[in-house]
This record gives sequence, C-alpha cells and structure tokens, in this order.
Amino acid sequence: MSAAFPWHRPAAILLLAALAAPAQDVGLAERLYYSGERAYAAKSYPEALGTWQQLLQAAPLSPYAPRALLRMAHYQAEVAHQPAAALALLDRLKADYLKSPVAADGLLLRGTLLAAQAHRPADLQEAMAEFHRVVDLFPDTPAAAGAHEGLGQAYRDQGQWGPALQHFIEAYRLHPEGPLAARALLEAGETLDLMGDLPGCLRLLQRVRSTFPKSPLAAEAAWRMAVRVKLRLLHPPFRLQGPWPEGRQKWLKTPTLLASDPAGALFLYQNSLDQASRLVDGALSPVGASVSGARVLVPTPSDDLWILTRNSLVKDAGNPTPLGALNAITGARLDRWGTLWVVDSKTPAITLFPADGAPRTLPAPMAVALAPLPTGGVALASDTDRSLHFLDAEGQPHQSVPYGKGLPAPFKYVLALASDPVGDVAALVDGGDYGEGVVVYGPDGTVLRQTTLKALGLSGRFTSLVLDHSGGVILCDRRNDTLYRLD
Repeated sequence: MSAAFPWHRPAAILLLAALAAPAQDVGLAERLYYSGERAYAAKSYPEALGTWQQLLQAAPLSPYAPRALLRMAHYQAEVAHQPAAALALLDRLKADYLKSPVAADGLLLRGTLLAAQAHRPADLQEAMAEFHRVVDLFPDTPAAAGAHEGLGQAYRDQGQWGPALQHFIEAYRLHPEGPLAARALLEAGETLDLMGDLPGCLRLLQRVRSTFPKSPLAAEAAWRMAVRVKLRLLHPPFRLQGPWPEGRQKWLKTPTLLASDPAGALFLYQNSLDQASRLVDGALSPVGASVSGARVLVPTPSDDLWILTRNSLVKDAGNPTPLGALNAITGARLDRWGTLWVVDSKTPAITLFPADGAPRTLPAPMAVALAPLPTGGVALASDTDRSLHFLDAEGQPHQSVPYGKGLPAPFKYVLALASDPVGDVAALVDGGDYGEGVVVYGPDGTVLRQTTLKALGLSGRFTSLVLDHSGGVILCDRRNDTLYRLD
C-alpha cells in the first residue's frame, strides 16, 4: 500500500505524523474528509461516519477535523434524530475548535437543538446564549443571519416583541437575498401585528410577496394579508354560501366536531361512526382508531390527530389515557413546546400536560371552550362569568371581553371556539337576546364580524366551527348532517 495512504498505522503514529509533517497531514485529512462526503452523499452513513472518525484520530489538528465533527453532528441531528449525540459532538467542536471557520455553524446548530429541546419559554436561555455567541464572535458569517432569526423567535416566545422584531429585521438585513430572508421578513411582519402595528405588518407581508414571488412563503404572506384586510379593515357582513363543500348535503353521519391545523387542513368527527377523518378535496380519509364520545380534536405538528373524550386522551390508535381528575373536558390545545393545555367545565384552572414532566395547573375561570393564539397563549370562554379571556404563553390573563361587548345584544353561552394563525377568534354562541350566531373577534378582543343564524336563514343543531384561511367560517350541523360555509 502506498505510503501516502497509511490506513493501518496506529493512531499514535498518525498523531506524531500530524505534528511532524503538517503538509502531508492536511493532504491526508482532505482525502479522508471528501471520502466521507462521497459516502454520505450515497447514504452510506456508517462508512461516512467511520471515515470522519478516522480523520479525527489521524489528523486532529488539521482544518478538516472541525468540518468532520460538524458533518457528524448534522447526521445525528437530521438523519439519526439523536440530538443528545449531536450536542456531544458540538460540545467538542466548541471546546477544541472555536477559532475554526465552521465554529459559527456549529454554535448555530447547537443553539437550534437546544431551542428545540425547550419545554417552555423560560428554558430558552442556553439556546439564546449560543445564538448571541454567533452574533458576537462571527458577525460577518452567513450563520449570523440564522442566529438573529433564532433570537427573534426566542424573544417572541418570551413575549418580548421589540427585541424579536429587531432580530428578525437584522436577519433579513444581513442577507436580503439569502435562504432565510423571506422567513425573517414574514416573521417581522407577524411580530408587528402582535405589537398592534397592522399597517406595518401588511407592508412587510406585501414585501415578502413582491421580493420573493417564487418562494412558498409568498403564498403564505398572501393569505395572511388577505385575511387581515378582510376581517380587520373591511368587516364585510356574513353571507351564507350554502352547504360546503358546494352541493354536499346530508352526506355525513351526525358531525359534531371540527378542527383545523395552522396549514389549513380540516378534521371532522362523526358521532354516529365514532370516527375522526381528514377532509381533503371533498373526500374523507379516516384518521386513527374508532373513539366513542369525542369532545375535542387536537391536530398535532406531525400531522396526527389527538382526540379527547370527557376524561381521557387518545393518541393515534392507542388506548385512552386518563387525564387525572378531569372528567368534563371541554377544550384543549397543543402548544409548540409539546405541552397539552386542557380545560374542564367543572375545574377553575387550566391543566398542563408536558411531553416530559408532571402535570401542573394554572388558575383560570371554569371554561367551556378553548382556542390557541399565535402568542403561544389561548383564548378561553367562561359561561360562569360570561366573558372571553385572552391569556399569554405563561397562562397569565391579558384581557377579558364580556359576552355582550361590541354586539347589539349579549349572548349567554359559547358552544365552541376556533382561531386562525393570525390571532382571530371565532365563537359559536347561543342564548340571551342575541340568540344563536357567530361572532369573530380580533386579537385585541374587538368584534370584527357577527351574525345570527336566524338572519342567515339557517336552522339546525350547530355544534362546532373553524375559521379558514380566507376569513370564512365553516359550521358543523349535526341535525342535518351537513357543513355550511359563511363568507
């Protein structure tokens, strides 16, 4: 075998060679590194990892050693889905190769993994420290834009809109044509809306559309603009479009629950079939196992559906899991931290079920319905004090809106709540002088649209609703086995 490829030399000899003949060492390290890249591209992962490990043993002082560590960390994070193993490699990169050109990317990846492991906003401090290191130590690298975006998201998760906006804008400014630019600009617009600056939000969303017309985020920005203009500026009166999907009447089996995920996918539960389904292009596709007595549908980020009965949680096709002493569950949501928020009509609290850890409770009025908000908090309706309550990501009350505020007459009961990703909340209501109807609130609790079902000529037993991405409302009519859309 050629002396240029000393594959069988002991590691100690290779290390001495690295110290004595750096030029030869760099050449060997380069060949090992790109040999690993070739294997990785062919998805021969064990070969790639083995080759890079050999590089680290043979040439730990070469400029290719930190690059190999970073590639191995990406494998553990993105292919093997082993964040702990990735973090161990990144810790080594941070400790031994902080002056390396790839250290910025390593710190950025480490911060991203730590942020993903957080279970609540207070857990983001270590991730934010890594993002700040990237910004402070490597301000002129492409990784700096990603670090600013990570900081923007972390500050927004903590309810600090001002710093969040600054970091999103800086991420865009650093690389206005880079892969993160459209996302940073969109998130800046969304943050402006949280700050109450609707005109500024609309300007930035329009800029996403005009600057990045071929990006998938252009379509995202378009519907977010359109729904805000429609609901918050134009306030058109509701009109009944009729059965939805168009022409589909009496085609369901006592539909009782509707839910949608942030992408707009629609889920439906039919009580007579004990079955939840996903509705796509007018066709139903069953989701999960048969579940009797469903009370709440909770779409998950993994495109699954969790179902809650009056006292239990059913995931996928698994068996029901009792939820402690709760036995009158009326609402739930899954937050971005993997924590399930549950309200019960007999319990004056929100019960939180973290993905890891013991359940805990937050003081709250007894609630008959709950809907998620883009702030990380929730809107909940309490028939006890006849108010709609807006809570932040820590469950602290932000504002309360009496049932009759902004309406021609008050109602008594909320039958269901729904929300959209931009913070609007729709309520299906009944009772009092107002009667049965639909009310749509803005993020500040202002009534944006409202109608009674009598005024629309609708008669049935309406049990659930969702807001779609065009500002319309889809209603679930149990009595007539039909869905209706209001526009």
